[in-house]
Amino acid sequence: MTVHTLPAFPIDQVRSCFPAISKLDNPPVYFDNPAGTLVPQQVIDAVAAAMAGATHNLGGFFEGSKRAEAIWQAAHEAMADMLGATSHREIVIAQSMTALTLHLSRSIGRLFRPGDEIILTQMDHEGNVSPWLLLARDLGLTVKWLPFNRQSWRIEPADLEPLLSERTRLLALNFSSNMTGSVNDVAALTAVAKKAGALVYVDAVQLVPHRLPDVHALGCDFLVCSSYKFFGPHLGVLWGREELLAKLEPYKVRCASDDLPERYEAGTPQTELLAGLAATVSYVEWLGEATGHAGSRREKLLGAYRSFAAYEDGLTRRLIEGLVALPGVTVQGITDPAALKHRVPTVSFTHASLSTHTIAEGLAGKGIWAWSGHNYALEPSRLLGLAENEGVVRLGLAHYNTLDEVERTLAAIAELVA
Repeated sequence: MTVHTLPAFPIDQVRSCFPAISKLDNPPVYFDNPAGTLVPQQVIDAVAAAMAGATHNLGGFFEGSKRAEAIWQAAHEAMADMLGATSHREIVIAQSMTALTLHLSRSIGRLFRPGDEIILTQMDHEGNVSPWLLLARDLGLTVKWLPFNRQSWRIEPADLEPLLSERTRLLALNFSSNMTGSVNDVAALTAVAKKAGALVYVDAVQLVPHRLPDVHALGCDFLVCSSYKFFGPHLGVLWGREELLAKLEPYKVRCASDDLPERYEAGTPQTELLAGLAATVSYVEWLGEATGHAGSRREKLLGAYRSFAAYEDGLTRRLIEGLVALPGVTVQGITDPAALKHRVPTVSFTHASLSTHTIAEGLAGKGIWAWSGHNYALEPSRLLGLAENEGVVRLGLAHYNTLDEVERTLAAIAELVA
């Protein structure tokens, strides 16, 4: 076995920020991060403070309303910096990524006509599949399916090109798979789709916990993520090009504002969660400073991501090395050490004879929290020939996990499959 040395990273300082692991005598190994990450104390404190003093409608003359409005503004500006947006007007915040996609797909669909074509991938989570299938059903659109390449585990531009036509109106794809962990070259895929004049809608839910996107550099039109996947509260965040958001017809109540982004944010804002969202970005900014990075908020965020991505890569390398050495185990994703730059630390596997649920239950009994099943990745499961009721065992790492936790998990799996 290779001796693994991880890059310098303030792991003890980081773990102390998360009460779910730092305030327990015997904390679990938390590897269910693709489903939802743990939350730092400063986010919890921000949510509590807002619930105590800012649970008010926006636009009033009294102090509570003004505090709520400041929180709303701060959350939108923080996410604009995080995603590389031009301004907060390009940021829409709502209940979840799936709810946002269902909502905005109705507005986007008003640009389409019966017989128009949309392209969906066989790599996506259902949150970026079913809304478009429903739209296609309602409008009489043609759906074309784009598979991922079984050798590279990624969606390749060469496979996209033959699907495009003069009737192509939309490409919906994910940045990173919630099952295989593969990261797609979204900029290259977007460039191909744009040659046909198609809109590009990107699901970055699984990418943002590990890498920081630059929406304008990607060239796409929309990008969605979920803050509870990157150490924050349960919210979905959408970036859209301002000119497109201004052009689309919003589905809203008559007396709601027609300004951006309010026209797409139905109902009273979840002020306490918005406070948590702004605090989440502040946590990552702090981590940038703690790892020696300075400059603007965006520069500190980028520095934090560079630091913990290198640390996570070391953990992932050891996890994959250990899994492929176990008899009967198949990693459903990239395992080539030279290609690990094309994946995030979400590692899924199956066993030749043991049920995925048996393994996950066995791990839970040893204090290791992981998920089993299809994880709403129905199309990847089908493309890989996996039984839908079985799916995979999914181990998802984050920057607060440790090499000791990886070794403990590998030892537990080895015992279960022996």
